[in-house]
Amino acid sequence: MSKTVTQFMEHHYRHFNAAAMMDAAKAYKTHLEDGNKMMVTLAGAMSTAELGLSLAEMIRQDKVHAISCTGANLEEDIYNLVAHEHYVRIPNYRDLTPEQENDLLKRSLNRVTDTCIPEEEAMRKIWRIMEEEWTEAEAKGERCFPHEFFFRALLKGKFKQHYQIDPKNSWMLAAAEKNIPIIVPGWEDSTLGNMFAAYCIEKRVKNVHTVRTGIEYMMSLADWYMENTSGKSTVGFFQIGGGIAGDFPICVVPMLEKDLNRSPKLWSYFCQISDSTTSYGSYSGAVPNEKITWAKLGVDTPKFIVESDATIVAPLMFAYILGW
Repeated sequence: MSKTVTQFMEHHYRHFNAAAMMDAAKAYKTHLEDGNKMMVTLAGAMSTAELGLSLAEMIRQDKVHAISCTGANLEEDIYNLVAHEHYVRIPNYRDLTPEQENDLLKRSLNRVTDTCIPEEEAMRKIWRIMEEEWTEAEAKGERCFPHEFFFRALLKGKFKQHYQIDPKNSWMLAAAEKNIPIIVPGWEDSTLGNMFAAYCIEKRVKNVHTVRTGIEYMMSLADWYMENTSGKSTVGFFQIGGGIAGDFPICVVPMLEKDLNRSPKLWSYFCQISDSTTSYGSYSGAVPNEKITWAKLGVDTPKFIVESDATIVAPLMFAYILGW
């Protein structure tokens, strides 16, 4: 007899990292059932790994209420949306010689592990549309966050003629339709951020402040966090990978407390999926309890770490949370 994903997981995943994954997924569901909200953070190349196949539905079903991600994850979901048929998979990527890597470069194929993003069909197609958004905003004296420019273009249908996947599998489109807050620390460290810098150098965009970035993101996050932790409600933190996508937003709580002398609630749930080992000074590999000393989590905060590949674990957890 066939089983659902949920039934399969409940039967098979009973020990070690599998058990940690189940504990975290069940606690995630309880957190939402208690009327609380959840922020998800995306490091690595989860959009190129097509996390939108499950994350988009999590957004639509109000299982995710805010996202923090790298600039790469922001744009790479759109790349996948408009250029999926032109991607090239390299299953033997570990065996490539420098000469073979150079051949990919000559073909304008930018490799991310086993997947090559096609520069012309993906990146340059996006740049032309985003340049229109930047220059239009500049002409009107408007300033927007990086994700807001994408939201505008998506909701105007500017990418629609280029869709190469079912749009229900784009987490950015789902986020735009729900208008959930997105935090993008270090957006400058992305392909599109580099292009914006080049446009500013060439004076194709004359006002570098047309795109709002880091400090203003933290200010907007502070307002959102306080608003969504008023009364009895709290916000949980579901971290995929490490790095700035996770470290930047989790710091809003100690910033509110120590720098603004407010009394924010701590993050009320914490889970990290990570393949980083605990090592000297590593944030990505730090155990959750370390965050207690930084006034991010409390002694009684439900804390989980699943030491595994997020491309395997995150879709499974999302499937369980969605009841698939």
